[in-house]
Amino acid sequence: MSASEKEGLQRTIGLSGLAFYGAGTILGAGIFVVVGEAVAEAGALSPLAYAFAGLVAMTTALSFAELGARIPTAGGPIDYTEKAFGRSDLAGLTGWILTIANIVSGATITTGFVSYLGSFTDVPSWIGTTGLVLTLGVISIAGMKQSTLFMTITTIVGVLTLLVILWARREAVMASPSVVVSAVGNFDGAALAGLYAGAFLAFYSFIGFGDMAQTAEETKNVAQTLPRAIVIAMIVVFAFYLLISAALVGGDDIDQIVGSQAPLVKAAQLQGYPGLPIAIASLFVIVNGALTQVITAARLLLDLGRDERGAPAFLGKVNSSTNTPIIATLVVLAVVLLLALFVPLKGLASATSLAVLIVFVGVNASLVKLKQRSQPEGVPDVPVIIPRLGTFLSGLAIVGQCVLWVLGGGGS
Repeated sequence: MSASEKEGLQRTIGLSGLAFYGAGTILGAGIFVVVGEAVAEAGALSPLAYAFAGLVAMTTALSFAELGARIPTAGGPIDYTEKAFGRSDLAGLTGWILTIANIVSGATITTGFVSYLGSFTDVPSWIGTTGLVLTLGVISIAGMKQSTLFMTITTIVGVLTLLVILWARREAVMASPSVVVSAVGNFDGAALAGLYAGAFLAFYSFIGFGDMAQTAEETKNVAQTLPRAIVIAMIVVFAFYLLISAALVGGDDIDQIVGSQAPLVKAAQLQGYPGLPIAIASLFVIVNGALTQVITAARLLLDLGRDERGAPAFLGKVNSSTNTPIIATLVVLAVVLLLALFVPLKGLASATSLAVLIVFVGVNASLVKLKQRSQPEGVPDVPVIIPRLGTFLSGLAIVGQCVLWVLGGGGS
């Protein structure tokens, strides 16, 4: 019997469920909120910024795909680094960095959700925050099968909403190639700076693929399902980011859109479409991001507690009825609620992004190390140039984050 079966985790997620889970996670707030910030930076070059960011993110996503098949545990990067470098202290540090990053990210998305909600309805922020956290708690504790079903439904709602927006902005989409070509023809130093800043923001819109690794002990036929789901989710998200950025820059109303708190709602409204249904649908997708952060942080705490990596053993327990780590989930929810209610999170968000990038360097380096030893059968064989490139590009992004801090930009 495997460790996961002893602890009570059950393999209930199939390919379609995990692909929807991943796509909903990666889209999250990125497609409905951050896209406006990225377009504000890169302007007409935004589709190029997203194309570059997506290709950069894909290198690390492919590393996760092979590692998730090689080492299918709820700890994900915790166990990748330990298997590669044989150091439990490094593995524990990786786990705590990721846990804290996911909790802060969950709180950040929660406050973003409430702010987005406040843009079209008058609900006290503390009620919105508490209500959302309670909802996340009910769904995440109910079971991974239920969480995946919820995210499948909300992701479908989000995808349909994006298709409506693309249809509303179809003329802008068709006009975008000439707009981009014209911007490239007038390329200068300011455009380069904007393209870099936009690509940097766009990169963070893709990194939710890492959270898919924590489902490894709850995924059916994980060696095949997890890698395929990661690739499918990345391709779907890549297409939507390219098309949505094109839909925004191809029109002559870009200034009105990027200045809005809900840019895609504004983009549709400018074409005569009602904003409220799109805003409500947007909220369903944004909540996916918060739910995934809670689920991921709870699985990380489970692994840290179960394997005695500096967390109390009771956090490694799985409830026999729900097959979820209820205690770890409640701890995560409590911290998320406290942070969202009482702590200014804007400064912490950029530090969280930096922490995730550091982990990405470790994940890519782990795959390089493991591939030098052996290549097991039955798992994807990603060319070693991919994790090497992922290590370099993630390191370069860390340098970029630090440069933005020095220059006062702060990152995402």
